[in-house]
Amino acid sequence: MQFNSYLFFDGNCQEAFEFYQKLFGGKIELMLPHEGSPAASQVPPEWQKKILHARMSIGNAVLLASDAPPGRFHRPQGFSVNVTVNDVARAEQIFGALAENATAVTMPIAETFWARRFGMLTDRFGIPWMINCQTLAENAA
Repeated sequence: MQFNSYLFFDGNCQEAFEFYQKLFGGKIELMLPHEGSPAASQVPPEWQKKILHARMSIGNAVLLASDAPPGRFHRPQGFSVNVTVNDVARAEQIFGALAENATAVTMPIAETFWARRFGMLTDRFGIPWMINCQTLAENAA
């Protein structure tokens, strides 16, 4: 069994995925617009180039997304996409990039009693993130 995050965007899925691809070193495997698909008739003309479905591989992880149809977007709440890394510098670099023009930094990245670094924010695309750099004990496990 595998769990994957599926993110909904308010018309900026392609921009977000291109940013995440560069930041995380991922590979966009699919970026399917409404245009030319069976779903094209279900959205207005100005929405044809918006993303119906996107898929990105990042190592062994998969991130999925789309642009919510007009009038159906809801601000994400009640969850965060968690990114766990083993390197403090990489955790800080990821957090810093996501924090650029962020809509909110809930918890600045810092050492905690459970992690060498941990931070929470909502990025400029409206996606909530948690960046976690494991403790040395977790790395050894």
